[in-house]
Amino acid sequence: MQYHFIGNEAHRSTSGQQIPVIDPSDGQQFDEIQRGTADDIEAAVSSSRQCYESVWSKLTAAERGRLLMRLSNKIAEHTDELALIEQRDCGKPTKQARADALALVRYFEFYAGACDKLHGETLPYLDGYSVLTWREPHGVTGHIIPWNYPMQIFGRSVGGALAGGNVGVVKPSEDACLSLIRVAELARDAGFPAGAINIVTGFGHEVGDALARHAGIDHISFTGSPSVGTSIQQVAAERHCPVTLELGGKSPQIIFADADLDAALPMVINAIVQNAGQTCSAGSRLLVEHSIYEPLLDRLGESFSNLRVGPAAMDLDVGPLIRATQQQRVWDFLSDAQVANIP
Repeated sequence: MQYHFIGNEAHRSTSGQQIPVIDPSDGQQFDEIQRGTADDIEAAVSSSRQCYESVWSKLTAAERGRLLMRLSNKIAEHTDELALIEQRDCGKPTKQARADALALVRYFEFYAGACDKLHGETLPYLDGYSVLTWREPHGVTGHIIPWNYPMQIFGRSVGGALAGGNVGVVKPSEDACLSLIRVAELARDAGFPAGAINIVTGFGHEVGDALARHAGIDHISFTGSPSVGTSIQQVAAERHCPVTLELGGKSPQIIFADADLDAALPMVINAIVQNAGQTCSAGSRLLVEHSIYEPLLDRLGESFSNLRVGPAAMDLDVGPLIRATQQQRVWDFLSDAQVANIP
């Protein structure tokens, strides 16, 4: 069983309930996480506030940088472990999960070096006047992390917040949060003070909503769907809380007649099959110059038919989708294509 990570310690939820953790490769439960509540969020925010006011805000930028670098090194030492956790929790082929762990290493490495390089500017104005900008941390930040790239999004969201002098309360997706609980433990081992990174698991409409509405959260970072992002933006606006939203998008790929197809095809295929296509920037639209449309379509069909699909542990080209509802959505796409006579 997994627990909340609050104040550098494991905590049961006040709900007394758990959420099953399902292996996407076989649909079987292999663990469970805490079903968090608004009271759990309250405890996490209180812990982070105490950390910020008593410890974190007193550190120099160089000291924060050294802590972030120690965490980067810790993650590097546990790359294989984190990759296996992510593989089973998210259904990612091992090599893709390991790439995410290495990306997390690089994020904290980058932000460690950035800590003491965040500064304001001196601006020209009238004679006898000096105008300057001064950067200050928000304080306690809230981070709602999606299931498709938990480690990567954690790295660039929480890592950046820590570098800027903030502390963070993290609500990962209930579908994929095990790697982040482990990273929080590694942060403790690296010397992070209690409350600098708190993790509360649970459902979005319960825990995520409570986090977004909490008056003690000074900034919210959200990565996910436009509909949920809109709700968070509206809630935050009511109390003038700054928000950073990443709501996905489409990434069309364009192939002209003079393109080197041998070079282009692997990139086109990888852009859509990586993480089983569950990527906000997946190449889900392909624009092709008319004169090469048919031959390109033939080559694409052949390439896709040769892809190896299977359980994440087999480390093939394509792993499973995160959950049954996602799989049904893909089947619906195929049914719509058949009805429309799309080959």
